[in-house]
Amino acid sequence: MSRPHRTGEDMLPGDGSPRERVHAMIRVDHAGEYGARRIYEGQLAVLGATASGPAIRHMHQQELRHLARFDELVVARRVRPTVLSPVWHAAGFALGVGSALLGPQAAMACTEAVESVIDEHYAAQAQALGEDEAELRATIEEFRAEEVQHRDTAVDLGAREAPGYEVLSGAIRAGTRLAIWLSSRV
Repeated sequence: MSRPHRTGEDMLPGDGSPRERVHAMIRVDHAGEYGARRIYEGQLAVLGATASGPAIRHMHQQELRHLARFDELVVARRVRPTVLSPVWHAAGFALGVGSALLGPQAAMACTEAVESVIDEHYAAQAQALGEDEAELRATIEEFRAEEVQHRDTAVDLGAREAPGYEVLSGAIRAGTRLAIWLSSRV
């Protein structure tokens, strides 16, 4: 039987403290949920009145709930939000509008790409959190399950049939990974 671990037991010298690690997680997740909110708002601005609108609205509502929870955690844990929020405000909306202007399938390719990276990101965070952060881990696991539903919905709605899917998806995945890396640090 394995013993319960504590957050940070796997850290190396120079990695910072467990508290700093958790703060970085909350900072990046807060930024990510904010960015997701803006992506869906951009998609809704273009596709809200189409057949894709209800699915996008549902995903947007879940992202608003995720963001509200991370808003609470930022305050409760006294976490400094990323200074890149104004960038994510504009970039998220632009990505949502831009992908939607390419058509509903491209918007869903955007959603699939972002949510696939977030699935991996949340899985790694949940694994890194110890029993001392069981509540945060449960929140991350709950939100991860909903992000996976978003990804699967996007696939069901034709994400992989988008023109230029491989290029579009690859670029968005790379951009999402860069946003995660930057937001956890800045």
